[in-house]
Order: sequence, then structure tokens, then C-alpha cells
Amino acid sequence: MSKHRRSTGPGATFGLWNRIAVIVAGILLVSWGGPAATAFWGSISGGPGAAKADTVAQGSKPTTAVSGTSVTVTWTASTTAAGRPVTGYSIARYATATEGTGIAAAGTCTGTIAALSCVDNNVPTGTWYYAVTPLLSAWQGAESTRSAATALDATPPVAPVISAPAYVYSSNVNNVPVSGTAEPGSTVVLTVTGGGAQPLTQTMTANGSGNWTAAPLNMSAFNEGNINYSAHATDAAGNTGPAGTADSTKDVTAPTVTGVQLTNGGATAGKVESNDYVTLTFSEPLKASTICSNWTSPASTQTVSGNGNNRVVVNVSANDVLSVTTNSCPVLRVGSVALGGDYTSSNLSFNTANSGGVMHWSSTSQSLTITLGGGNAGGAILTSTSIFPTYTPASGLTDIAGNPLGTSPVPGAPSRF
Repeated sequence: MSKHRRSTGPGATFGLWNRIAVIVAGILLVSWGGPAATAFWGSISGGPGAAKADTVAQGSKPTTAVSGTSVTVTWTASTTAAGRPVTGYSIARYATATEGTGIAAAGTCTGTIAALSCVDNNVPTGTWYYAVTPLLSAWQGAESTRSAATALDATPPVAPVISAPAYVYSSNVNNVPVSGTAEPGSTVVLTVTGGGAQPLTQTMTANGSGNWTAAPLNMSAFNEGNINYSAHATDAAGNTGPAGTADSTKDVTAPTVTGVQLTNGGATAGKVESNDYVTLTFSEPLKASTICSNWTSPASTQTVSGNGNNRVVVNVSANDVLSVTTNSCPVLRVGSVALGGDYTSSNLSFNTANSGGVMHWSSTSQSLTITLGGGNAGGAILTSTSIFPTYTPASGLTDIAGNPLGTSPVPGAPSRF
């Protein structure tokens, strides 16, 4: 029986040399094209002479998202023309939409990226354009079309300005108004702290002019004392700036009358006459301008005195009630003092042209003193020491915070002129 032998004739020899020539040509192409070449050689199908070139497709155009100084870059997968997956991608950013020199991305975008998304960290302020290049071993495809403009703002907003009342008092404690200014369009987070309660927080957006207003705040849970405000602004790029601060003092305790004292300053004890005076004392300093609209706080003392049209006029009625008027105060709020004894049966006025009375306020002693000026003395002389004067405050008197003084009559200790 004859045996079949593999042909070693000229045809077989030519086929072998043909395959070798194809492989050599591929090697030469690799050597000439280098790593940037887009084609590579491999066995696509079996059989003699089946090796042929494949190409790496161009990278897909990436999309970007900005958060603070970080940019997330996302793209779709690339393959070769024959459908082989690539092994990774390189990411670059450019300062222009076309041309220019690329800068290698940082963060998780450094080097060769196997995933389809990465984050470029600590990106400088500016407008950037990202591109993706697919890689297959030592081969690379064409760089993608650059992304849309990616604007990056790494500059934080300045500290917001906070406008808050100097005092939180009984009339506004449930609706404290707080507003301010910040970078237009920024998100403002306001935090309010004080003793005795958890912080209050609100989030607002500054309008196109940079103004923001918080919803009225209920601070009834905080203890009396210092109230602190802190506000941060975050811009559209995610940058958060330093805090702006402000303070208020919470005081919701109303002032009270603690003393009503008549003192003889004239020639005769027990008679109402020039230089006698009445002293009204309070539990805390009053707001001076609520007594006399021309007075200001926080001056420690205020005085109205003198002669002529602006002198202080002290009147004692026939039923022994003392009151005071003066042109020096466009708005005057004192009230009246029932003297508690029968000093006179007729109306008296202590306001001579050359001897007006004196009205003196001291925030240190928390007292208002009214001294009688020139005028006719009362006819009676009282000898009893059990005389109780009573003070009825005028409406509108408040402490420095704004808490109103009650208007009910308050008896004083025994005293007389």
C-alpha cells in the first residue's frame, strides 16, 4: 500500500514564503508607525496568509460635570474596526476648543484609564476642553473630538454680610428679621446659635443683586444673652467661602419701677416749693430717646434745663399730682406722680422765666430726677412721714432692648418734700 506524503513542492514553498512576507511587512509597519499608529496586525481568520491589519477607532467625544475644582469626565467605550475592545484610555485637557497643547489630566484620570469615567482634581480656574484617546496595548486610536467648554471657577465667594437686629426682645422674639448680601446667585446657609437650644438653620439663594432674606426666626427657645449668626455662601461652581458673622443680644425681660422718692430740697420741709425734687428709679436703664426724643443712647447722662421757651415746667395740680412738660423734647414721656399728701388746694406751676426746672436722666443709677424750678410754694406744710407717692408711667417707655415699661401705678416708699 502506498503512503500519502505532505506535498513539499513549489506551491507549498510559495505559500510558506507568502505568510512570512506578510508577517515581515507587519513588523516593518510597526517599526515605522510607532505607538501612535492606528493599525495592528493579527490573525483575523485561520488559514494560510490570513493575517491582516485591524484599526483602533477614534475615541468618543466626552461629557463633563464640574464640582468645585474637580471635573468628572465620562465617555463611551471604543473598539477596533474588527470589534475588539480597547485596553484603556488616556485623558487630556486643552485651553482651547481646537489646536493647542494638551495637558495630562490628574486625579483618577492619570495615566491609562480602564474605566469609562474619571475625575480630574484641582483643576485651575478657566475654561477647559477634554479629549479621550483609546489605547490597545502599544497602539492608540485617534484622539476624540473635544468636549464642550467646561468652565471652572475655583474662586470662593466672599463672606456674606448679615443684617440682624441689635436686640432680640419681647416684641420680635418670635419673628426676628435677618437678611444680608452675598455673591449674586449663590446659596447662603445661615446658622443661628445661642444658649439653651439647638441651632437654627436656613438656606436661601441670593438674588441677582446679591440680596437674601431669611424667613422670620423664632428665637424664643434661646436663653437671654448673646445670639450668634454665621452665614456661608456657595457659588454655582460649588466653591464655599468664609463665614460672615453678626451678633444680637436677647433681652425679653420688661423693665419695672423700683423706686419713687420725694426729697425736700427747698427751704421748708413738708412744703412743695422750688428745688424740691422727685426721683424715679427703674430695674434697668431705659432707652433715653423714649423719655425725651432728643436724647440719645448709650450716653450715661442726659439733662434738660435752662430758661426761656425751652425751660422745664413742673406742674402740681390742686389734687396734688405732679407732671412735667418742656419744649426741649418734641416728644416727652414721663407720666405723673401722685404726691400722696395735701400740699396745695390750687394749681401750681414751677417755671419762672429765669428759673426753669431740671430733668436729669442717669443710666448709671437707672433713675430720672425732676427738680422744681422757680414758682409759688404750696400753702400747706405736711408733718406726717407716712406719705406714699405713686408713679404712673407714660405709655411708650422702654428699656434699651425695646421691652416696654408697664403703665400701671407703682407706689413708692414713704417720703415727702
